[in-house]
Amino acid sequence: MKIIVQKFGGTSVSTVENRAKAVEKVAAAKASGCFPVVVVSAMGRRGEAYATDTLIDFARNAFKEANPRELDLIISCGETISSVILAAELRSRGMDAAALTGAQAGIITDNNYGNAGVLRVETKNIYRLIERGRIPVITGFQGVTEYGDITTLGRGGSDITAAVIGEAINAHLVEIYTDVDGVMTADPRVVPNARVIKSVDYSEVFQMADYGAKVVHPRAVEIAMRSGVPIVIKNTFSDSPGTLITEIRRESDTIDMGSQGLLTGIAHLHDRTQIVINHQNCSDSMQDGILEKLAEMGVSIDLINIFTDKKVFTIDEKDTERVKALLEKEQLQFEINSNCSKVTVIGSRIRGVPGVMARIYRTLSAKGIKVFQTADSYTTISVLIKTEDTEKAVMALHDEFKLSR
Repeated sequence: MKIIVQKFGGTSVSTVENRAKAVEKVAAAKASGCFPVVVVSAMGRRGEAYATDTLIDFARNAFKEANPRELDLIISCGETISSVILAAELRSRGMDAAALTGAQAGIITDNNYGNAGVLRVETKNIYRLIERGRIPVITGFQGVTEYGDITTLGRGGSDITAAVIGEAINAHLVEIYTDVDGVMTADPRVVPNARVIKSVDYSEVFQMADYGAKVVHPRAVEIAMRSGVPIVIKNTFSDSPGTLITEIRRESDTIDMGSQGLLTGIAHLHDRTQIVINHQNCSDSMQDGILEKLAEMGVSIDLINIFTDKKVFTIDEKDTERVKALLEKEQLQFEINSNCSKVTVIGSRIRGVPGVMARIYRTLSAKGIKVFQTADSYTTISVLIKTEDTEKAVMALHDEFKLSR
């Protein structure tokens, strides 16, 4: 018997009609000879009664001061409600099911409240249900410490739950159901002719998730890469085959080595601020120490370039005022370029291919888009541009590299 993990996101469980579609997917898995283990997110999005963001807003209004342990306890309720309701609806369709919290499913974490790491999964309760023919419906996004405190795994953490459960029970497959047909070549809200990618390897989809695509959590991809369990991204509301994420990409029996096959997709990330620190009239100790001080403040640095006369890097926009205050305190000469976005092209086949950066520059220049900074790796090239140019840039690059074909 093949065990598969089926994870349903917030929109998939938000209404009676949507949950009926999710129940159909579980029934179809059973009919195909697989045994489903279900993972669920909280219902809906901010403003809806049981959504995680709604619970966060409620808790923060109630707390006089931040209490991470108790915040985790209250926001874990959304997934608990989803698991109980979906289990009941599965039983109403003749499928025996039992709701499990993260703790009951054996997900043991550290005590980093709000962004806990999974230490191990104790699978006895899951296997006990499977042996009795009962479908486990497990709360995503949460676990429990060694001392019994409820923890949450960070935003998008239900994907992580699905991946660690899949690894722990040696699942044949992890299916992640959402409201899109799969991983797209670009955000379809930006590029209307973006297409679904049939197959993508772990490293490429990790890069896409890490650089702004929101279809799957990067940590879930890391876990799947480690375990070798394939992931399929599917749409709860359609019969699209979705996107297969596995060790080796397979689009067809023929590999196109021309320009059409260079890139896998394009991702973008808003809310970036560029910082330029000039080294003129600045001692070596001040230059060298500033990055350490930023790290001590918990400021994450991206797109860093270090030259003899300056340092250039980007930060999250929410950290801008704190960084500005530090630079002023240290009496450093600096410039701030706010309202930026990072656009990244991703593809394992660009490694060693000359001229890709030149094509990017030429394409953006033709659209009057200024590039402030670049960074690249074996499989990615990122450019920093003004936020108002993002949609124009993504559409132009999508066309240039023929990603809609």
